[in-house]
Amino acid sequence: MQTRELKEFCKQFEAIKADALRLLANLTEDQFNWEPGSNRWSIAQCIDHLVVTGDSSVSNIRRAIDAARSKGSLLSSGPFRYGMIEKWFVLQMEPPVRLKFKGPKAYKPTLSHDCAGTVAAFFKLQEELLRCAEQAEGLDISRVKVSNAVTRWFRLSLGQELAFNVAHERRHLWQARLVREAPGFPGTKPVI
Repeated sequence: MQTRELKEFCKQFEAIKADALRLLANLTEDQFNWEPGSNRWSIAQCIDHLVVTGDSSVSNIRRAIDAARSKGSLLSSGPFRYGMIEKWFVLQMEPPVRLKFKGPKAYKPTLSHDCAGTVAAFFKLQEELLRCAEQAEGLDISRVKVSNAVTRWFRLSLGQELAFNVAHERRHLWQARLVREAPGFPGTKPVI
């Protein structure tokens, strides 16, 4: 039986999938790769960034889950409590963006992407994140720590790593939606 918090993560990842389906429906390659201005990402770059960061996170989550299971001592059914810094960090990811972060080089997207391939990779990532949330069942997700590929000194608890992924995905889907609504977006009628 899954804890309420892990069920909620699964529900949120499912909601992200539904939101992404609506956002990405019927996009042409030009629309997918169109940039609304200098230093502003295209929809493709937003989705690619989520895939690159998400794949890294999934690898780290799986390692943390495996290590915790092998120890056998980091078990709990909750409730789970998190530190203020972790909660603050996750909150900063939520849209609308209040605080901008410069993405680490390792997570910077490339300029042009194949729409079908990038979107398929994004939805595959969603399934992997759902599996991670399911595999975390029974673990003390507030005490199991997940490494970060870019910053070795900063580790989030497993629960907050899942929460971070949810918030980070919502942030960049929101950013991609702004691209679709931007003046000059290909295929939209100009306002006179």
